[in-house]
Amino acid sequence: MLDIIHHDTVHELRLARPPVNALDPALVHALRTAVEAAPSQGARALVLSGAPGLFSAGLDVPTLLQLDRAAFRVFWNDFFGLCAALARSPIPVAAAITGHAPAGGAVLSIMCDYRIMARGAFKIGLNEVQVGLSVPDCIQAALRRLVGVYRAERLMVAGAMLDAEQADAIGLVDELVDTDFVVPRALAWLGELLKFPPNAMGETRRLARADLAAVFADPAKLPVEEFLDGWFAPEAQTVLKALVARLKSR
Repeated sequence: MLDIIHHDTVHELRLARPPVNALDPALVHALRTAVEAAPSQGARALVLSGAPGLFSAGLDVPTLLQLDRAAFRVFWNDFFGLCAALARSPIPVAAAITGHAPAGGAVLSIMCDYRIMARGAFKIGLNEVQVGLSVPDCIQAALRRLVGVYRAERLMVAGAMLDAEQADAIGLVDELVDTDFVVPRALAWLGELLKFPPNAMGETRRLARADLAAVFADPAKLPVEEFLDGWFAPEAQTVLKALVARLKSR
């Protein structure tokens, strides 16, 4: 489900839940736990990676549709907790986007310090509105700081999925490399960062990311109930169930 690979003091957290690395309660909890525990386990930096051709397909909708509101609340608190762990991580995190990254996959990447994406016919974006869901403001804030307020609005309202070249052009990702080199390039980028005096780099990084960290500073203020209301609304349930039906018919 989650492979943890040690590259000296850089730990790679590799999503390993085939076939599409969909985010179910167990994977989200495992990933959150690993991110939070990494500094105390000797990690000076993290790489978040997936399988070649597919980073993560986002939320495991078929599994999550089976949850009642109480169980879904536990999951969504954990998902926001994972976002907070990445956004507020005391050590740098590079997203090695090894392929497609729709919805939840894109969300995880935008919480990281740096994004390296596989070059090619891969898509990334916050396409939640296409499946009947709104994008919570805390996630919108993370996208706005990357691509700007107006561009973020246009992307999210349209549920746009961008190819790798488009994502690179607008700053949704930082660079493109061939698929086989995504993780090595992430390791190299972090390696260069870790050569700097650690206190100076760490404090500068903390200040630079203070706006994102502040968004997730108070778990009680995160819009959990608002998202649950949207998830269990008739419109969303209809669209989500139709999506699952299409997936099962393939």
